[in-house]
Amino acid sequence: MKRIIIILFAFLPLLLSAQKEVRKAVRSANKQYEKERYSEADVAYRKALELNPNSPEANYNLANTMYQQKKFKEAAQQYEVALKTITKPEHAFAAFHNLGNCMMEQKDYGKSVESYKQALRINPSDNETRYNLALAQALLKNQPKNKDNNKDKNKDKKDKDKKDQDKKDQQKQDQNKKDQQEKKDQQQKQDPNQMSKQNAQQLLDAFMQDEKNTQNKMKQQQVKERQKRVSSKDW
Repeated sequence: MKRIIIILFAFLPLLLSAQKEVRKAVRSANKQYEKERYSEADVAYRKALELNPNSPEANYNLANTMYQQKKFKEAAQQYEVALKTITKPEHAFAAFHNLGNCMMEQKDYGKSVESYKQALRINPSDNETRYNLALAQALLKNQPKNKDNNKDKNKDKKDKDKKDQDKKDQQKQDQNKKDQQEKKDQQQKQDPNQMSKQNAQQLLDAFMQDEKNTQNKMKQQQVKERQKRVSSKDW
């Protein structure tokens, strides 16, 4: 299904001697690619691009190395760069086909459909590209709509906001209760006129005892007075 179209570009004679280094770097990278040493090929193609950023060979083949390393997002970006430099239709067809594959791997079926359509405009007879297009269209049709996704996201956000608000309200209530209790405790601690039930009972008991003692003393005094009067009676 997801055949990647490999084109290791053949070079036309170049007039500028400065391009010799670019050709050499691309050849070296191609050898690494053919040996499936994709990391080494990646480095070599980048070296060629440092010498000539507009090299269609280096741009396209670098995208292929990224694809082979399953770096689909980076590969898609690189195929788009390559398409700006490619001039041959067969090379553009291969780039659009592979770009469609990258988008399929990322489940971006809308962009995948557009890429396959672009490839088929160049080469309408390619059966595999037609098959991939049909598959991408079917997957796109069955993909949940963004509206539904946004609706779910909004619902989740509202639920989360409500939970957060409920939590804040509960924390506020708890804090108010705590503040009220602390205020009450502080008032009780600072009020010198406030007396506990036990202290009041103790003071009452002490007062009653003093009253009892006073009455006893008065009775004793009265007895003494009577005794004194009796003893001094004149016979």
